[in-house]
Amino acid sequence: MIGRIKGQLAESNPPHILVDVHGVGYEIDVPMSTFYNLPSIGSEVTLLTHMVVREDAQLLYGFLTAEERETFRQLLKVSGIGARTALSILSGLSVPDLVNAVAMQQASLLTRVPGIGKKTAERLILELKDKLTGTLSTVSTVAQNSATSDIINALIGLGYSEREATMAVKKLPEDISVSDGIRMALQNM
Repeated sequence: MIGRIKGQLAESNPPHILVDVHGVGYEIDVPMSTFYNLPSIGSEVTLLTHMVVREDAQLLYGFLTAEERETFRQLLKVSGIGARTALSILSGLSVPDLVNAVAMQQASLLTRVPGIGKKTAERLILELKDKLTGTLSTVSTVAQNSATSDIINALIGLGYSEREATMAVKKLPEDISVSDGIRMALQNM
């Protein structure tokens, strides 16, 4: 199995990228969280990979962090979740947000991801509840802090995407109040 790819980023067309490794081009599907953090075309990139072998295809999925790859693998173990849906989940939610949604049993947060309905979200919460608890210790305090969560929800309510809101909140001091956090986040956006 191919566990890691290191080479030159030759093409990027979301969610597909092409990595040239000594003249061999590997087509790799990546979640949008990885795609947004890729270097420019022509630069060297290292991705952790997960290879899926089927009767009709051999597919590579790439991730910048071990947490993303491990979460992807845990998602594949959930009944009814395939590789495309798992990529969609990781594209719509960061790993800390997914872990937080499962821990807090927030099915409504999971249903925001395209292709995830209420029943699938409930199944994800039920089947991942015990599997992602080990990941909880590595989750940043951003996802666990209730004031931070309130600030993110307020920014989403104002029309910003969840990704934009999360990025804005990461720049704030940890002990900030909700009202000051919203004001500072809006100034930084």
